[in-house]
Amino acid sequence: MVKMHTSEIKIDIELDENRVPEKLNWTAKDGGIENEETKAMLLSVWDHKTKESLRIDLWTKDMPVDEMKIFFHQTLVSMSETFNRATQDEKMSATMKDFCDYFAEKLELKEK
Repeated sequence: MVKMHTSEIKIDIELDENRVPEKLNWTAKDGGIENEETKAMLLSVWDHKTKESLRIDLWTKDMPVDEMKIFFHQTLVSMSETFNRATQDEKMSATMKDFCDYFAEKLELKEK
């Protein structure tokens, strides 16, 4: 019998009196991450029973807006790459990347 390996990803959230995140720390020991601070996170999971995505979106109150824009752009680019790996739909992946370029251009994220 093959022994199953489990892996844990842990997220610690420090909240203020209004339950707004002050600090976010995460640990993923298999990835070499141990109690690292972050300013924002987006977590999506698929509920196969209801066929819908469930999300947790958190950011600290000191997350700079300009960094949030970069974070979203990089997340969108990553999602287009993941979509391509998961579906092999090259045409839609290219369309998604075109949108990412448009997004970056409109937010003036790319160097000219």
